[in-house]
Amino acid sequence: MLTTAAASVPTRAMQAQPASEAAAGAETGAHVLTEAERQAQRDALKLEKRLLRQVGQAVADFALIEPGDKVMVCLSGGKDSYGMLDMLLRYQRLHGAPKFELVAVNLDQKQPGFPAHVLPDYLTQLGVPFHIETKDTYSVVKQQVPEGKTMCSLCSRLRRGILHRVAHELGCNKIALGHHRDDMLQTFFLNFFYAGKLKGMPPKAVSDKGDHVIIRPLAHVAEADLIRWAELRAFPIIPCSLCGSQENLQRQQMGQMLREWQTRFPGRIESMATALKNVVPSHFMDPQAFDFASVKATGVADPELGDTAFDPVEYPFSYQKTPSSLSSSHLFAMSSGALEVVTEAASAPAPVALQGE
Repeated sequence: MLTTAAASVPTRAMQAQPASEAAAGAETGAHVLTEAERQAQRDALKLEKRLLRQVGQAVADFALIEPGDKVMVCLSGGKDSYGMLDMLLRYQRLHGAPKFELVAVNLDQKQPGFPAHVLPDYLTQLGVPFHIETKDTYSVVKQQVPEGKTMCSLCSRLRRGILHRVAHELGCNKIALGHHRDDMLQTFFLNFFYAGKLKGMPPKAVSDKGDHVIIRPLAHVAEADLIRWAELRAFPIIPCSLCGSQENLQRQQMGQMLREWQTRFPGRIESMATALKNVVPSHFMDPQAFDFASVKATGVADPELGDTAFDPVEYPFSYQKTPSSLSSSHLFAMSSGALEVVTEAASAPAPVALQGE
């Protein structure tokens, strides 16, 4: 049953005002803000604007939402889905945004300790139409999966099937999922390392049965920003480990790998995320993605499809070393995947452009 709640008096879930509203309120309040508090407000306002801009950019880049859409927003109770709902509500109010409907949906899978009242209370107070679907998939998974094995795969399949059914019953043509930029990179590397595929997580796709469009409005959003936004908004977070099956997952390992890379080489995640949008099929080895049989010498230079193995890149200084003990130039691959160029020619190494043979 769809619940349409009228907006009411703000409660805990809404106590953390949007940064823009909080800043305006501070001007008229009696409390005199310290410089640290003012800076915190400025940072919060920047974060709010960045998140909304990135969601709007994803909508525009991938045509995620169109006029007349009815979007089912899947709400788990985690930071990502809360942030997605929050930003879609803000986007919905923007001047020039397409007119669309939105309904929040949560699946109560009867996991032990699941606080069933949290989401209905939050959504009622927020004034958002919502539906809570109750289905005891937890017991089914426990019966089917041997003790000690992860339940995530089967649980996910069952959940996906139920949510598609609910979307059909509610008349929704699109289903919004809360996967963010870091999730997409993790998926890419999972496929790269374990499945032998260059395959990521699409920002927009058609469901298996072809009856719904799946959208991911947080495709451009960093997980770190969602963590910070959840803290500022004081979302009533529901832990995702109630089933006790969340340890030692390969996805967690990919996440840790990405965080370590970002720590060692700031900006790497941004660069990799950009790479997902700049695919050159002619420079891979998949004959189904590129017609190699059609490649013929034309006598005309083609800078886009030529034989340059590596585009000239000015590597940041952090990628380079110049130990004085080395007497010649060396090129080797670091364990993290970065190329490190070592030379004794200069105290500060010049940018290196790597060319093909």
